Amino acid sequence: MRVSIRLFGAFRQFQDSDLLELEMPDAQRPDAATVADVRLALDAYALAHWRGYDAGLLRSSAFATEEAVLRANSPIPVDGRLAVIPPVSGG
Repeated sequence: MRVSIRLFGAFRQFQDSDLLELEMPDAQRPDAATVADVRLALDAYALAHWRGYDAGLLRSSAFATEEAVLRANSPIPVDGRLAVIPPVSGG
């Protein structure tokens, strides 16, 4: 299963494009894949490809669709489109 992950905030420093196409590891039932599975796959990809990546950033980030913020046990949307949103701060 392929997912498209839109990168925001601090994640943008790691690559030129704001969109990452990621092939999910084969699962027995692709329709059973969850956001937690995407988080694991993105972490593995980031550790292998993004210089200076800190896994703590991903641990404190949220995944969302255009309509909703998703929980770890949420299924991956049928269209495979997600966004990863890091924590923000400001004043």
